[in-house]
Amino acid sequence: MDLIARLRAGLPGEALLTDPDVIGSYARDMANFCDAGTPAVVVLPRTVEQVQHVMRTATELRVPVVPQGARTGVSGAANATDGCIVLSLVKMDRILEINPVDRIAVVEPGVVNATLSRAVNEHGLSYPPDPSSWESCTIGGNIGTAAGGLCCVKYGVTAEYVLGLEVVLADGRLIRTGRRTAKGVAGYDLTRLFVGSEGSLGIVVRATLALKPEPPRQLALVAEFGSATAAGDAVCRIMAEGHAPSLLELMDRTSVRAVNAMARMGLPETTEVLLLAAFDTPDPAADLAAVGALCEAAGATQVVPAENAAESELLLQARRLTFTALERIKPAMLIDDVCVPRSQLAAMLEGAAAVAEKYDLTIGVCAHAGDGNTHPLVCFDPADPDEERRARESFDAIMALGLQLGGTITGEHGVGVLKKEWLARELGPDMLELHRGIKQVFDPLGLLNPGKLF
Repeated sequence: MDLIARLRAGLPGEALLTDPDVIGSYARDMANFCDAGTPAVVVLPRTVEQVQHVMRTATELRVPVVPQGARTGVSGAANATDGCIVLSLVKMDRILEINPVDRIAVVEPGVVNATLSRAVNEHGLSYPPDPSSWESCTIGGNIGTAAGGLCCVKYGVTAEYVLGLEVVLADGRLIRTGRRTAKGVAGYDLTRLFVGSEGSLGIVVRATLALKPEPPRQLALVAEFGSATAAGDAVCRIMAEGHAPSLLELMDRTSVRAVNAMARMGLPETTEVLLLAAFDTPDPAADLAAVGALCEAAGATQVVPAENAAESELLLQARRLTFTALERIKPAMLIDDVCVPRSQLAAMLEGAAAVAEKYDLTIGVCAHAGDGNTHPLVCFDPADPDEERRARESFDAIMALGLQLGGTITGEHGVGVLKKEWLARELGPDMLELHRGIKQVFDPLGLLNPGKLF
């Protein structure tokens, strides 16, 4: 019995996609410079049992499986390999439970981040992780890449909200990790092991997530700086003084101009770095005043607090539009994701500007400044071979700079195909061997998302 027939024996007809034109649309995520193969079939299960059937079949026939969510990732982690089963989990999209007493939600992996956020808001709760693609990215994808977002500086990343998981292993077994309780230290923390594993250890089919009380509406300010050094100094002063902003973001001049060109938002284009800070405390105006004073002490040329929540949201929208705005400059864009210690943020910004000058490229930088997570965005034309070469080299130069500054090659986007050579450099041979050993325990045949990470 061939693969399709074996799959069809345990799946409804609508769960299988075999048309070559249709399955071709599932071949890759949003990353550039990442190879993608041609899947043999795309499966869209709706139940845990259907996922188990797929994995048992894959194991029996030795067929690789590439799990996918909404394919909004930018590292190639969801890219297909030739002859694989693409296991798209977007149809498993139910919110199974929202418990205000235990402050948890139990969800399937295909639930969209924004859908969950709005659902828990109705109970006076919040699910803080908010990637830029939160309107379309799924919880399963967020777990796979350990996604972050704009609010990480205060509330943390996805890993800090995943209490427990149900996971289908490569051979079809269903395991449960973690807990529903507020505390628990029984056994190894396998939940954390799966978070950020990019589908290489198992298929997440259910997640128990921690929730927080819904905070007050945040109030924001914008501060202009004439140099990366001054902006970096302001960030260091804010954090050293013990402030807990709900958001602390920056945009360089290139990013600001791109957003203005696209959305006509009237952001100040004379500034070198624009810093956005927000607080969702009981008295945000007082907190903003204190942070504004620190910005001025660091050399801000202007500090403008928003007068209300609507103005604050407008400022945050400008930051969220950065990726889209820079995409309009050239036909393609490489999205880097280098995280450095906060104390090295200015050096990272200056280094990225030097790389842009050296390779004669447009590189805009936005950043989650509060946690040192920078996103240098390399704009290029893939139809120009020399420009494409320079883009690749500049991307590598930025990652090398991040490691040199004591940082990491990815803060929230993951490794996938795009950065697996750099993961080996960051980990070193001993750590890489341990990673491979862990992979072997969970996936001895190497069927789960092969060719990713390492």
